Parts: sequence; structure tokens; C-alpha cells
Amino acid sequence: MGFGDLSAASGLAKLNSFLVSESYISGFAPSQADVIVFKAVGAAPDKATYPAAARWYKNIASYESEFSSLPGDASADVASLGPEDVAEAAPAAAEEEDDDDVDLFGSDDEEEDAEAEKVKAERLAEYQAKKAAKGPKPAAKSIVTLDVKPWDDTTDINEMLENLKGIEKDGLVWGAHQFIPVGYGIKKIQINLVVEDEKVSLDDLQAEIEEDEDHVQSTDIIAMQKL
Repeated sequence: MGFGDLSAASGLAKLNSFLVSESYISGFAPSQADVIVFKAVGAAPDKATYPAAARWYKNIASYESEFSSLPGDASADVASLGPEDVAEAAPAAAEEEDDDDVDLFGSDDEEEDAEAEKVKAERLAEYQAKKAAKGPKPAAKSIVTLDVKPWDDTTDINEMLENLKGIEKDGLVWGAHQFIPVGYGIKKIQINLVVEDEKVSLDDLQAEIEEDEDHVQSTDIIAMQKL
């Protein structure tokens, strides 16, 4: 059971609800599951009505030139992708063959005759074809866990979260969050996000979050790892 008709309001509502706590349709990186749903949606959802879906759509659109190279099953049925039964449409990509494993010139003891030259030429051609097929490397990304602390127990934490997720940048995708008690009735927001390292400065992002002086006391990065 999936999202339903993604060209209708009911399907977009399900998609938006799902993406409030998820960055991608399946897993922690874009895959063919996102491509399938992106194409089924067809156009950017209304930001005011479906803010989470609109953010996701904008992010996936930035990968449009790379759709064919994203991992997963491109033939999966969109009807199988949804909050109740998310298809595993993004299996791990096959391990890339290490360049060092390509024997371009065979054994040192191989007799240098016409047949050996032919074998070397064929292996070199195969190696160059594999290098060309890999294409440009995907942008380096990091997944970050961020603590956002309010001033006190009178701070409206829901407004603080809304302002936080309202920050939009090219290369920034907000993920799941939780409210964590810190004592005396005060709760902080702990939120995951994915950033493209060359596009988003975490220092600048923290400074922008802390500009919400009515709600935010401070921010701290508590975990970060490369994708």
C-alpha cells in the first residue's frame, strides 16, 4: 500500500506527512525510489500546503542530471512505495572495482609477442571504458546531528522548529527530529540534516539558526559523518 495517486491532493498529503520525518523515500541518500516518486508527482508541490514534500522535490530535482546513475531498481512500481510499505528500492550499489585490481599488462613473465600485445590493448580498452562509465564523482555529503537549545521553558518549541526547517539552502536537506528534555521543563530540538560539503557551511548555518533570537539560545553539532 503506497502513497496513492501522487497527482491528487490525497497522495501529496501522504507524501508530505511521510517526508516530515524522512529525507528520502528510502534510506539516507537519493535512490531510484526518489526518482520514481519524483516523476509521479510531476511538478513541485505547493510550498504552503505541502512544505516537506516541496523541500524534498526541490532537493531531488538537483539530482535530475544524475537520475540514471542513482542506485536502486528503476523499474519499481510507484504504487509499492509509501509510508505503509516502503519498497527497498535502493539496495547497496555494486562495489566499484578498485583500479589497482585491473591488470593492464599481465604477468611480468608474459612473452612479449603479438598475442600479448593484443591482450594488453584489450585490457586497456576495458579499463578506459570502465573509467568513462563511472562518470564524475557524486558531490561529497555529510549527515549531521544538531542540537538547538531554547532560552527557557516559555519558549514555543514548535515555532522554533518551524523557523528552523524554514531555512532553505541549495545542498541542505532537513531530516527527522525529536524534542529532548534537558531539565526544569525545558526541551531542546535534536535534528538530523544532510549537507553538500561544498555548498553549505555548517558555521554559517548555525549562525543563521541563532539569528532567531526570540527562540534560539545556542546550537551544537553533536555528530557528523560522511555519506
